[in-house]
Amino acid sequence: MTTVLLTLGRLPKALDLARGFSRAGCRVLVADPFGRTLAGASRHVAREFAVPAPRAGKAAYGAAIARIVADERVDIVVPVSEETMHVAFLHGRLGPGVRLFTMPQDRVIALHDKAGFVHAARAMGLAVPETHALGTRAARDLARSGDVVVKPVFSCSGRGLRIVPAGSALPDADPASPAVVQRFVAGDEYSSCTIAHDGRVVATMIYRGTTKSGAVAIGFERVDHPAIDRWIDTFVRASGWTGFISFDVIVDAAGTVWSIECNPRATSGLHFWEAEDIAWAVLDGAPPARVRVRRQRHLQQFYACLTETQLAMFRRRGFRQHLVRLLSTRDVSWDAADPWPFLGMIFTSWPILRQAMAERATFGEVATRDVDWYADDGPQGCAIADTD
Repeated sequence: MTTVLLTLGRLPKALDLARGFSRAGCRVLVADPFGRTLAGASRHVAREFAVPAPRAGKAAYGAAIARIVADERVDIVVPVSEETMHVAFLHGRLGPGVRLFTMPQDRVIALHDKAGFVHAARAMGLAVPETHALGTRAARDLARSGDVVVKPVFSCSGRGLRIVPAGSALPDADPASPAVVQRFVAGDEYSSCTIAHDGRVVATMIYRGTTKSGAVAIGFERVDHPAIDRWIDTFVRASGWTGFISFDVIVDAAGTVWSIECNPRATSGLHFWEAEDIAWAVLDGAPPARVRVRRQRHLQQFYACLTETQLAMFRRRGFRQHLVRLLSTRDVSWDAADPWPFLGMIFTSWPILRQAMAERATFGEVATRDVDWYADDGPQGCAIADTD
């Protein structure tokens, strides 16, 4: 029996992965700094482990993951979310025969870097917005010519992002928190999730947010967009990627696909695939048939959407629309044959909820803070560079 280790359990996509691998006949383990998690509540998880948070010490975190792999005779390690950047360090260090479903850390960080990704995509001939390091003359010239987006080099969930109108002063550059200035592209926003093996796309899901908590989508609609599929296929082939890889994309009025950043990890798009097929795609890279898509075109994270619906009522703006979506959309975590993760979500998510309430922040803002990769974490050679 194949033993799979998921390196995060607190998020709904971890639950999908756990269910999928279990249904594919695997023994599923979960490692998470919280110890007790959403995925760990599933009957499909054999055991979960509390590990040190990467932000508290990368070495201790990596050693804990490696110890679980050795003690439990893990065959494949599958990163789930932002911890991917830390887990990637273990590439080639987990013993003979142990697979890690991501690229080596230098490759992962190079794409997580907002400027590094733009440089890589442009070298492939792909459309990306003009991007420069904050504090450079090129960035100031770009800001004078039109609206721009300022965002940290390493960030997720929209943290630190701001739109600066044309001609307005840019914020001061902070060496401790480097950022980029990117040309603002007006258009329709999309996100993606791709499973890739050796530069070959196994499956890609394109979706867009229908409900957001802050900058994080918590309600989703899958869409078909061949032009985005072609952009992603070109990038995956040129990069020789193996693992999950995801992009945030803007399609402008002319139909041009502009990818504004890369997430070298899984995103919520995987909820639209049949969970078992995801597992086979990861394990084999060549499933007997295409990765099947769930029949639902709309999905949601129920509890998060419930909160946004309640807030809309108090704000007296959009309440009816939120309520209709809430009552008509299937939750990503609900499974009648495995109900406890959904029913116990408030309990397993309490560490995040408590911190969010204390800071008056959104769930998404704090959900991955202890596993994020920050500027001071970067390995040699991954510092921000100006890109023309």
